Amino acid sequence: MVGPLDLAVGKVFRRVVPLFIVMLICNQLNRGNIGYVQRHLEADVGLGAAAYGFGAGLFFIAYALFELPSNMLMERYGPKIWLTRIMVSWGVVSAAMVFVQGPMSFYLLRFLLGAAEAGFFPAIIYYFSRWLPSSHRGRATALFVAGSSIAAAISGPLSGPLLAMHGFLGIPGWQWLFVLEGTLSVVVGLFAYRRLDTSIETATWLSGDEKKALSNAIEQEDAGRRATADGPVSRWRMLLHPQILLFCLIYFAIQLSIYANTFWLPTIVHRISGADDVTVGLLSSLPWICAIVAMYLTGRASDRTGRSKPLLIAALVVAAIATYLAAVASPVFALVLLCVAAMGFKSASPLFWTIPQGNVHPVAIASVVAVVNSLGNLGGFVAPYGFGLIKEATGEVTWGLYALAAACLVAAVLVLFVRRDRVVAPPVGPL
Repeated sequence: MVGPLDLAVGKVFRRVVPLFIVMLICNQLNRGNIGYVQRHLEADVGLGAAAYGFGAGLFFIAYALFELPSNMLMERYGPKIWLTRIMVSWGVVSAAMVFVQGPMSFYLLRFLLGAAEAGFFPAIIYYFSRWLPSSHRGRATALFVAGSSIAAAISGPLSGPLLAMHGFLGIPGWQWLFVLEGTLSVVVGLFAYRRLDTSIETATWLSGDEKKALSNAIEQEDAGRRATADGPVSRWRMLLHPQILLFCLIYFAIQLSIYANTFWLPTIVHRISGADDVTVGLLSSLPWICAIVAMYLTGRASDRTGRSKPLLIAALVVAAIATYLAAVASPVFALVLLCVAAMGFKSASPLFWTIPQGNVHPVAIASVVAVVNSLGNLGGFVAPYGFGLIKEATGEVTWGLYALAAACLVAAVLVLFVRRDRVVAPPVGPL
């Protein structure tokens, strides 16, 4: 017989998780769509490879700077209001990319986009921690993070036709891409405001017994983590906690791989003879489609076994080996290997996030996620900018792939030092 807790969890998965997936798809479309317009920006506004890489990465500098302040405001206003604000503002800024006239305007808008998006991912992770028991968060996080792979999988087939609108109403195709994808984020953000609830107690779609069972399950887990916590620390001193530093380094390596491929995969695929914009878009979706399947399977395995660490290590090792081989393979075979690599580094992301959720005091989890996500996301600056410098200097991205392989291997080793018996305590004081 299905109990009220199982019924409540099932309702959360049906009502909230799909919405978050759609929101993340919009998020990834708006931050990664410049990968498909690089050649058009170079032709129309004179944006070179190094300038493109710097601007692509500048997003993550702003993201890191504004992540923790955004997180603190989310705690004040609640994830419902703050997620709506984030989505609407990033949609407006993304649409404003049509006004890019050169490197400086490109840099400015990418910085503003990062500032607008800051706090999105921690708000989602925090929402899961308040609405789902830990035994279900691995699968929920995997399904949510799969949204980024879904976005990457559809962005290619979507970008091709949008770019093909070049000249319609006298507007270049790359401008159509930014306007339409930015507008979509605004619409979804407004819909999310009507769909989300501020707490379990205010959810009219849960029965009284379901609310009680879900609240009790989460409170019991919170009480267990409170009993094993270290002494309290401030938000800024959390940066010096050994486990938090370890989380940041591991996530930094994961983000290096994800965003290097997000921004430069179309360029790598362009090496295939005869590939045009539509073909590149279709072929670039293959690694992300493979990643979706791998993420779901590893997320289920993590929930069933409770052994996310071995799975995370295996995913990172697979990503390292496949990325290294892709650097020396022919263009077609390199695409196959990048499909395997994507299965590794994309699966690593949701597997990774189950570990901080189990190690961190419930009161501190939002702040810890913000710190780890903001510093780890700096990999999103290093990867595209580094690849841009390498490509401009050598004409190829081979050495960049070598570096990604090494980073994944180092991250796999660092996971061995993560402890599951130490819970970071809640922050105290004004910071």
